[in-house]
Amino acid sequence: MGHGHAHGGGHGHSHGGGIPSGSAAARNKGRLAWALGLTLTYMFAEVVGGLLTGSLALLADAAHMVTDAGGLALALLAIHYAAKAPTAGKSFGYMRFEILAALANAVVLLGVTAYILYEAYRRFVEPTEILGWPMMLVALVGLGVNLASMKLLSGGSSESLNVKGAYFEVFSDMLGSVGVILAALVVMGTGWTWVDPLIGAGIGLFIVPRTWRLLSEALHILLEGTPPGVDLAALKTEIEAMPGVRRAYDLHAWTLTSGFDAMSGHVVVDDVAGGPAVIRAVRGLMKERHGIEHVTVQVEDEALSAEFPHLPV
Repeated sequence: MGHGHAHGGGHGHSHGGGIPSGSAAARNKGRLAWALGLTLTYMFAEVVGGLLTGSLALLADAAHMVTDAGGLALALLAIHYAAKAPTAGKSFGYMRFEILAALANAVVLLGVTAYILYEAYRRFVEPTEILGWPMMLVALVGLGVNLASMKLLSGGSSESLNVKGAYFEVFSDMLGSVGVILAALVVMGTGWTWVDPLIGAGIGLFIVPRTWRLLSEALHILLEGTPPGVDLAALKTEIEAMPGVRRAYDLHAWTLTSGFDAMSGHVVVDDVAGGPAVIRAVRGLMKERHGIEHVTVQVEDEALSAEFPHLPV
């Protein structure tokens, strides 16, 4: 449904089929809902089990389950807002809400990790009694729930940053459940209660690198960073090599939300009458080599380009 035209200050604008009604995460709404239901059900059981057994490792896993539930709920909320139609005041709708949700997930998870590390230190100083068998039974149930949730989310984690964040949290909880089981076995076999806060601290530290990457990706998108795989300098060279093109400038590529990138730029041509051909060529380049269909190209002559304040790119 793209269109293009050219004249003294012509431009072409293309986006395959219009702005989508939702992000890539929308295709995973059912999976997210099922995962949220499983997480909420087990979260309450794990919190109660952690309090009754006195296990920090179990409480650490329960804390991550809380953030899982929040992350999944935010993901579903993001899908709801992303599906809203664009308005005059919000021409892209609420598509960016997904990235805000992913950012919130990362920040909360880092905060929970900091608390777990503090609690681990406190329990090293003042050891507490731990009930090994109940602790392991709760962890075994948690392991099953986490594996089921991971199966539900694995298909969408590669196409949506929000689903990816939820998958990472569930994955970390799965490892946490394994850690709790190991801690319970050690406590029951040796009586070494210090192993419990050690495992709890390890669970918290393990997810920091993944959470940091999620935070970095979300911030990169919010700061209008260039999508991975797009080299603006190389793109400028490719456009300037096209027939009839003198130069290209003010090139930008950015991500609106997971699975939806956009590009814009100015192209100075020898003859503006040939603008439509240049627009089609740029569109084809962006779609075939970079998978970007939302493309806006301003075609102009030297006189018009001289009136525009040039940016570095």
